[in-house]
Amino acid sequence: MTVTDEIRECLQAAFDPTELEVVDDSESHRGHAGYQEGGESHFNVRIRAAAFDGQSRVARHRAVHKALGDIVPRIHALALDIDT
Repeated sequence: MTVTDEIRECLQAAFDPTELEVVDDSESHRGHAGYQEGGESHFNVRIRAAAFDGQSRVARHRAVHKALGDIVPRIHALALDIDT
């Protein structure tokens, strides 16, 4: 299973989102810090879920990081676009 698939699976299970997009953006960071051959180092995530209603931006980010668990230390960058 790819890291992209792992991220998608964890977020789907934790938040039952109405919208979920996970993009491996690693190739656009070739030559930069943290880039690794083969990708799976830089990700953009767009997620929409009722579970985030009433939460601050910081609380939403913490919830996503908690849901991803041991995936976060294995990647270099994670850009999050989180809303209800």
